[in-house]
Amino acid sequence: MNTTEKAMAEQLASKLSNLTPTQQVINQTPTQQVYNPITTQQVYNPTPTQQVIYPTPIQQAINQTPMHQVLKPELLTNNPLHQLIRRDRGMVTMSDDNIMVKQILATHAPDGREFDVRPLFQLVEDILNRATLAADPSISAAQGRIEDSEDRIHQGSFISLLESLSFTIDRISCEIASKSFGGGDAHATTLSIFNQLSSYSWDAKLVLTLAAFAANYGEFWLLAQIYSSNQLAKSMAILKQVPLILEHSGPLKPRFDALNNLIKAMMDVSWCIIQFKQLPLKYISQDVPALAAAMTHIPTAVYWTIRSVVACATQITTLTSMGHEYWLSATNEAWELSTLAHKINSILDLLKKQLDLCYQYIDEKLDAETFQKLQNLFQSVHVDNMMILRALICPKDDVLPLIEGSTKRRVNIDVLRRKNVLLLISGPSIPHDELSVLEQIYNESRISGNRMDNQYEIVWIPVVDRSVVWTDAMQNRFETLQATMPWYSVYTPKLIQRPVTRFIKEVWHFRNKPILVVLDPQGKVVSPNAIHMMWIWGSTAFPFTSLREEALWREETWRLELLIDGIDPTILNWAKEGKFIYLYGGTDIEWIRKFTTTAKTVASAARIPLELVYVGKSNKREQVRKCTTAIVVEKLSYCWQDLAMVWFFWTRLESMMFSKIQLGMTVDVDPMLREIKKLISYDKEGGWAVLSKGSFVFVNGHSSTVLPTFIQYNSWKDDVPPKGFEIACMDYHNKLRSDSQPCSRFEFPSDFGKIPDNIKCPECLRIMEKYITFGCCHDENAFNALY
Repeated sequence: MNTTEKAMAEQLASKLSNLTPTQQVINQTPTQQVYNPITTQQVYNPTPTQQVIYPTPIQQAINQTPMHQVLKPELLTNNPLHQLIRRDRGMVTMSDDNIMVKQILATHAPDGREFDVRPLFQLVEDILNRATLAADPSISAAQGRIEDSEDRIHQGSFISLLESLSFTIDRISCEIASKSFGGGDAHATTLSIFNQLSSYSWDAKLVLTLAAFAANYGEFWLLAQIYSSNQLAKSMAILKQVPLILEHSGPLKPRFDALNNLIKAMMDVSWCIIQFKQLPLKYISQDVPALAAAMTHIPTAVYWTIRSVVACATQITTLTSMGHEYWLSATNEAWELSTLAHKINSILDLLKKQLDLCYQYIDEKLDAETFQKLQNLFQSVHVDNMMILRALICPKDDVLPLIEGSTKRRVNIDVLRRKNVLLLISGPSIPHDELSVLEQIYNESRISGNRMDNQYEIVWIPVVDRSVVWTDAMQNRFETLQATMPWYSVYTPKLIQRPVTRFIKEVWHFRNKPILVVLDPQGKVVSPNAIHMMWIWGSTAFPFTSLREEALWREETWRLELLIDGIDPTILNWAKEGKFIYLYGGTDIEWIRKFTTTAKTVASAARIPLELVYVGKSNKREQVRKCTTAIVVEKLSYCWQDLAMVWFFWTRLESMMFSKIQLGMTVDVDPMLREIKKLISYDKEGGWAVLSKGSFVFVNGHSSTVLPTFIQYNSWKDDVPPKGFEIACMDYHNKLRSDSQPCSRFEFPSDFGKIPDNIKCPECLRIMEKYITFGCCHDENAFNALY
């Protein structure tokens, strides 16, 4: 020690011996530090090395690891939380997190008494959020919790609880205050708090300690906020140097920011731990890996949160006792607070991940339970359809879940009570032409359905992928589509719960293609998908039950009206007149030219009245449009320039096949299904034609046999007078078909509902081979195409 240092030490010792007791309370620097010149220099100009060897009281509060532990590398472990602690540069940490955990676990002896910590936590949260130099926008979520809990805080039960806990809170508050003034060992102080709270659960230990801290911290800021308007508060504020501190709030702001950040981290991790405590034990146990992993981290999280409370309390005590000059000079302590905040936030990240996994596990359990309840509900008998509809659409009574089609008002689900309800289930969008045809059928039923037994209501249920973020653009498209519907619709897709979506997909086999599930007035499913009945027969199929579907098929025969009914009255009038009508399709314009020209030539030679009708193809929309334009320009035949009619023709035809498959029909016992399948298969393999005289269909053939039949007219024209044109043509075509049969092919889109396990070929009646195919029609409007 040089002469200058000795002089400074003697001068400080002389001043210290003359201090009054009050001054000694304010200035708590240990005597051995006062006589140490290095410590004296440290107060005014601390260096990192000196801060480690001769810690200030604040540093002791944050960093209390004994040096002999730090220097023992054999105590280091690979514990994840310990690795997080080790990464904090410049902080001497506990060498073995397991030792600390064992120490605090040794103090943990809960006596089984439990209380709901949330009202007390929310009260603490309110105090700490308002006890700040400036409003922090990040506390808005917490303010929401506080506002929601205000009624609970003022309840008598909470007041009684607070009275029973007040002694414990005061005792912890005194413990923290006394150790903060004395600059004691923060680890020892933390363990002392654990000992005092040994009989409480982990979340209660946290909240009680935070309440003790909030009482003192809130008092400081209460004085800071009201001293200018309250004389008592002004006197107390002067005693605690509050006005002087606020005068230097600008330079002190980084320090307060670090303090606020640490407090926010403490509150966040505390709320996370409270949420673990609130998990419903009915759906999750500590055997679940996510919860088991969290429980191993919670003691460590509680330790570092309480230790951070001690550090924060020491900061405020130092500020009010040693003054703002010390805070301005001790530049390293803000960094140490930030390091603690980083440590707690790292622990919080680990706990949040486990909490999310716990919530996911519970959601899966709840969804499975709701799904089972739905299944049981549909297997039960009900007096009306309300329980079923509420379970599907909206279980809450205080919500208006439906939009009424004509008025666009939100209405209660009771408007559907004891009515036949058709659930139109689709994705968030429906092809325009599909929607327009359904709307036409619905509107016709409103006009003609005056009888009570002909009334039904449609409800649109949009099913969306919950894993996809629902954007404003998607909402706008949904609302635009919803506005066009004349029937009821669900107010928002968010009302449809995950178990309901699962039920719709697994039980009703919904993919993305619209289906129409029919519920009778008691909520019983009378048809798992009546969309096929709707396309084939419209409202005539009411009440859309499977029995009604079977009855309608018994009345049908393979005739032209079955293919054209509801699409084009002109063709139906030709049939009534007994004309020969040839429906044909495909997109090979050269074949179309040859077929129409040859057919006209043969009709002229046979002197029969002929009408040709082009009905396009089930896909390749743009190519159909080009063919239609060429047919009109070249006047080859009659055709549908409105492609919605083309779509409806093929949709009805496919619906006939699906309807019969749904009823369990097969081609070997159902001749009508055989002809329907032939026509659908021909469409996949090129051109085709259906020849009829009036209603009677006498040829249903592929382009490879129909055109040669007409080309070879001279080979069978002698049979026309005795047999008639249609029979002679049919016989010759059957002869050609037996010599050359095209491959049969059926395509089921991936969004189709229940795909049959096997299908018999309509030509040879063998079981067809099954393939998975990928196709592209190179159609720019493929997404908006109707098929």
